Amino acid sequence: MSHTTTPDATDNHNGHKDHEDHDSHHGPHVVPFSMLFTIFAILIVLTFATVGATYVQLGDFNLALALAIAVVKAALVCLYFMHLRWDSPFNGLVLVASFAFVALFIGFALMDSKAYTPEVDAAAVEMIQSDAEAAGQ
Repeated sequence: MSHTTTPDATDNHNGHKDHEDHDSHHGPHVVPFSMLFTIFAILIVLTFATVGATYVQLGDFNLALALAIAVVKAALVCLYFMHLRWDSPFNGLVLVASFAFVALFIGFALMDSKAYTPEVDAAAVEMIQSDAEAAGQ
């Protein structure tokens, strides 16, 4: 005895339910233009904030501020323009945490190089002076 089923009204041609019947997001995700424009405007404001921060003397905080702004901008680009916002939340969390750690590592490297810059500059000045004296003889 053969058993055949008749598809109900919500089935499409392949026997699968329509997109509204399941919460999986296998298809493309369309982002509203207003949201993309808002994120773009935020990125422009953050770019101006980065440039403006270079004119304000905050000491060692300048580096931390610039790196923090860079992390926020990179996260916004990846989350909204690369659609990670609508992917698994874990993927977005890993991405933002990775950016934060890269900024932390770059910050430590730059702080370390700043610690010995005076000795390097003094040695360079001494070398230039000795070269000038040798050339003058």
